[in-house]
Amino acid sequence: MTVNALNIFKNRGYFFQCTDEEALNKLLDNKKIHFYIGFDCTAKSLHVGSLLQIMCLRQLQKLGHTPVVLLGGGTTLIGDPSGKEESRKILTEDVIEQNVTSIKKIFSSFLSNEGDNKVVYVNNKDWLKGLNYIEFLRDYGKHFTINKMLTFDSVKLRLDREQSLSFLEFNYMIFQAYDFMKLYETHDCLLQIGGSDQWGNIVNGVELIRRTKSREAYGLTTPLITTSSGAKMGKTEKGAVWLDKDFLSSFDYWQFWRNADDRDVINYLKLFTELSKEEIEKLSQLNGANINKAKIILANEATKMLHGKEEAEKALETSKKTFDDKSFDENLPTLEIKKSELEKGISLKETLIKIGFATSNSDFKRNLQNAAYKINNENVTDENQKLNIDYLDGDTIKLSFGKKKHHLIKAI
Repeated sequence: MTVNALNIFKNRGYFFQCTDEEALNKLLDNKKIHFYIGFDCTAKSLHVGSLLQIMCLRQLQKLGHTPVVLLGGGTTLIGDPSGKEESRKILTEDVIEQNVTSIKKIFSSFLSNEGDNKVVYVNNKDWLKGLNYIEFLRDYGKHFTINKMLTFDSVKLRLDREQSLSFLEFNYMIFQAYDFMKLYETHDCLLQIGGSDQWGNIVNGVELIRRTKSREAYGLTTPLITTSSGAKMGKTEKGAVWLDKDFLSSFDYWQFWRNADDRDVINYLKLFTELSKEEIEKLSQLNGANINKAKIILANEATKMLHGKEEAEKALETSKKTFDDKSFDENLPTLEIKKSELEKGISLKETLIKIGFATSNSDFKRNLQNAAYKINNENVTDENQKLNIDYLDGDTIKLSFGKKKHHLIKAI
């Protein structure tokens, strides 16, 4: 029995728009294709805001299609204006190359590197960097009109707010279309997937292939995922929820999902786990305090996919010890400090800012006034509080921010 890819996308909430749904549906049912998603390399790690696209790659690969991960080593030099209210900071080539190398590692947790449809990695710097600009404009510029570009939401948003849109960024749209055409030539890529803010850029690529190759290619976009409170997915008050364990521990990643709003849990189970429709339906019947069972399953499944089963189990055990037993576990995020420094005494305020429990001096004072901080489960009231060896339990001090955020200070 053939599994219908687009039905899966719709049932799980991945589907938003498609350039030709009927034709793409037929193609995916009858042929195994190469398809791609592009990722700009503006940081050393992706965050959970990119996770929906990664799940699309994973889902189609499991159905036998070949995922092509395009790392934007070339386009990141320019900056994508889509969904942005201002121009991005221009990064150096060396920084971008470091980001490309770092980001590439993340996909190994989600995608298979074995078999006939193993993941393919490409970097658009390989074909964009050596372009002859005069020849490029002559051959491809004629296929794009300013009139149409001005209708794209990514451009209209900036212009309606009287915010500048540089010619550099305007070129990004043409380069992304060229990427699609290039991947059609080199890998027979017939489908590009991206976020809903990429619709205009994707359509440009589909039309460029049609005009230059007289072939049909397809575009599909995913919806913008926001929390029930309207916030953009992937950010918390502590910052981005990174997918690289060097930037965010598996415990903090587990906690992000465990702390999801009750109203978001079922949607997240559909989007970011591989639980069956029937399993999710059962969990959707939970209410009140029982919804916490669904949250733990969400946290376990999401963490297992990124960090592995063992790390997910460790995170669950750490959570139980920290919140249920009111003790602490060695798997909590830990900051090592020399014992000699603790003997002298170090500033609690500076330590809390360092571990992300305060963003500034004023933020620290505000949290202190709200009785948000604890040392070894005891409330802190003195803004000049020092941490010293008197607080050591063995070689460890436990710092808490509210009920759900904990960090260990370890004397070395």
